[in-house]
Amino acid sequence: MERRTFLRGAVIGTSAAAFGGTLMHGAAYAAPAQPGPGPYGALGAADANGIQLPAGFTSRVIARSGQQVGSTSYTWHNAPDGGACFADGTGWIYVSNSEINPSGGASAVRFNSSGAITGAYRILSGTRQNCAGGKTPWNTWLSCEEVSLGYVYETDPYGVNAATRRDAMGKFKHEAAAADPVRKVIYLTEDESDGCLYRFVPSTWGNLSSGTLQVLKAGTGTSGSFTWANVPDPDGSPTTTRNQVSGAKRFNGGEGCHYANDTVWFTTKGDNRVWQLNLANSTFELAYDDSLVSGGGAPLTGVDNVTGSSSGDLFVAEDGGNMEICIITPDDVVAPFLRITGQSGSEITGPAFSPDGTRLYFSSQRGTTGSSSGGITYEVTGPFRS
Repeated sequence: MERRTFLRGAVIGTSAAAFGGTLMHGAAYAAPAQPGPGPYGALGAADANGIQLPAGFTSRVIARSGQQVGSTSYTWHNAPDGGACFADGTGWIYVSNSEINPSGGASAVRFNSSGAITGAYRILSGTRQNCAGGKTPWNTWLSCEEVSLGYVYETDPYGVNAATRRDAMGKFKHEAAAADPVRKVIYLTEDESDGCLYRFVPSTWGNLSSGTLQVLKAGTGTSGSFTWANVPDPDGSPTTTRNQVSGAKRFNGGEGCHYANDTVWFTTKGDNRVWQLNLANSTFELAYDDSLVSGGGAPLTGVDNVTGSSSGDLFVAEDGGNMEICIITPDDVVAPFLRITGQSGSEITGPAFSPDGTRLYFSSQRGTTGSSSGGITYEVTGPFRS
């Protein structure tokens, strides 16, 4: 993914304005027009799965909560949430969390080179409300508990090694994780209305059993410089981790987190923003803010999980909103990529691309029923930009 710099001038460029997005840097911005089609064109009519897609794309259902996955004997978990894909020989694996409490955990689906399902199995059990997480460069899945004093669990997508609780990564209301192989750290979001952004610095890269938890310090504005400070007591008791360091920057409900090429993007659901950390110069700024879209026509609302493609595009899933995955391009275009119809009581979770970038996986956490037992996991295939 190419490093993105949103609006390095004072006024939004015509590409963002034309598609209804507000991507900002600096104090001034132009009032954008109403949303329109993005680089893949307008969404078509809903398909047999109730999904509206651009021309050339198709969807299929991979799994449903409470039902067997494909021809396997494995029953898919309730409330599918954060996910990631892992190469597996000529095939791949999609991992998905279960956001229920108790008995959350995570499961995996294995695909062969043609995309056929060849297996499904549990990789984490007995945990609480596993929401998002993150993939490591050494091909493990970090599954995060979204509960007070929650833990991070390191799991094996291939189903060989037992999951391990990583206490050194702190006890707080974990949401997502993103690995930075350049600085050899893991970034962590916190789902609290006055939450923080953290990074974990392992004592040895590739081994998360010990290390230092740090919190981002910055001013109260929406842009500026930042530093990192050690969290004295990562176990969060008796004082929560977010309240241990004076000057820690507050974020309103941290959600998805993604790293690529010296940049971290993360979302905050309380104010519907996408933030950008520019690691090369230790500055932060807003990448998207729906409150600055004129006429109430924001194309992206209810920001949640986020992932990236090889083209440099960000794909942001909506929790609520109108059940879309929206794209944010390197050219500052913000527009819907897909929309799930008939599932207004749900949220979209776990977007992740197959290793070759031709398939996008995600879930509707509560499906058509509005219940955690109604989750549906999908695959979309088509001509994604490379």
